[in-house]
Amino acid sequence: MCAACGPGQTHIDETPPALGVDPAPARFSALRNRDCRNYLGGSLLSMNADNVEHVITYWVLWQTFHSPALLGFQVLSHWVPFLLFSVYFGGLADRFDCRRVIQVAQVMFMSVSVAWGVLFLTDTLAVWNACLLLVVHGLAGALWGPAEQLMLHDFVGSKDLPSAVRMNATAKSLGVLLGPVVGSALLLALGPTTGIFVNVLIYLPLTVFLARTRFTGHTRDEGLARVRLSALDAVRVLREVADDPLLISLIALGGLGSFFIGVALQSTMPIFAADLGSGTAGSAYGVLLFANGAGGVIGGILLEASGRIRPTFRAAAVATFIFGVSTLGFAVTGSYLLAVLLLVIGGGANLAAMSIGQTVVQMMAPPDKRGRVIGVYGMSANGLRFGSGITVGFFGGLVGVHWSLGLSSVALCLGTLVVALYVHLTSRRRTARDQLAQARA
Repeated sequence: MCAACGPGQTHIDETPPALGVDPAPARFSALRNRDCRNYLGGSLLSMNADNVEHVITYWVLWQTFHSPALLGFQVLSHWVPFLLFSVYFGGLADRFDCRRVIQVAQVMFMSVSVAWGVLFLTDTLAVWNACLLLVVHGLAGALWGPAEQLMLHDFVGSKDLPSAVRMNATAKSLGVLLGPVVGSALLLALGPTTGIFVNVLIYLPLTVFLARTRFTGHTRDEGLARVRLSALDAVRVLREVADDPLLISLIALGGLGSFFIGVALQSTMPIFAADLGSGTAGSAYGVLLFANGAGGVIGGILLEASGRIRPTFRAAAVATFIFGVSTLGFAVTGSYLLAVLLLVIGGGANLAAMSIGQTVVQMMAPPDKRGRVIGVYGMSANGLRFGSGITVGFFGGLVGVHWSLGLSSVALCLGTLVVALYVHLTSRRRTARDQLAQARA
């Protein structure tokens, strides 16, 4: 924060001075912290269990009800809780022991898996109880997010936070990548009922670790007062974030990628697999899905191994733009091999954009409001993913998914350029104002 900036504002710069980022951070530095390393392993398993549950339950729901409307509700129930409750859940992370907040989320996940198993076993599955469980599952994911980011900061501190956020995103990408494999294996080998009960065990390691670690998400900020949480306080944080040009720009970048592309890329993949026509549609579909997930894992490892990309707005904007361009190329190409390559590039660029944006937002946030500011970012970067069902899915029903995904990608690129121009102009105005103030002094 500079002297010329008002309260709650951060000086616009390519590398904000508040970040204090080491220009040459140690590679894989987060893994040198035992607690962080154990947490990342538990996070990977928990995200894997999350996706295993999707594989099993989505298959059963389709076989039972054959309802396209229920398919749409599955997407909405997963992401709308992020939109509605991320700031409030960030406030819970600010005020309470983050270990317990995450454990509550994990218990919610496990309880939902158990409830699915009971419904399958007793043959009492109905649309209403399926919808209820889908909503509880979505709420658990939204509750987990802000507290997790505070734990990462507590494990490693500001210096190694970029590494921790990157490695956590990579671990979750690996969990997403392995989820369909493990879920399909459980479904085929044990059946949906036994498979979903076994899935509960995959959640357990993270919950057990959180019962053993001494970190609470607040041990580096023990002197801070924990204010009471209220709806007005959440609104106040939203206003303060909106007053900070750099913060709001980073949050906007995350929201653009989520709204215009988001999760629709995965849901439309069967159509692209059939249209690209390489081998059987089933095998082509599996390879395309794997390429998209592998891109995130490969990108995260390469970013961490190189150690050259610093967490700045420019880096986040460039990565977002590359994500948009690669997705546009995927939408229009007729080459199967090029499509696979573009998915790998896009997956890596998306992981880079999200992890860089998450890091900068967290490091700029006031310590006493870090969870709520992270919640605002999560509200945009995760909550707006439901919008991709409109921009790609619904619009694709009118003009075709190749056109809808292509036009959505163009919108993402243009939106990224607009946000970058806003940051540039704001920086120039502030620099001119500072120079004028110095001249008058």
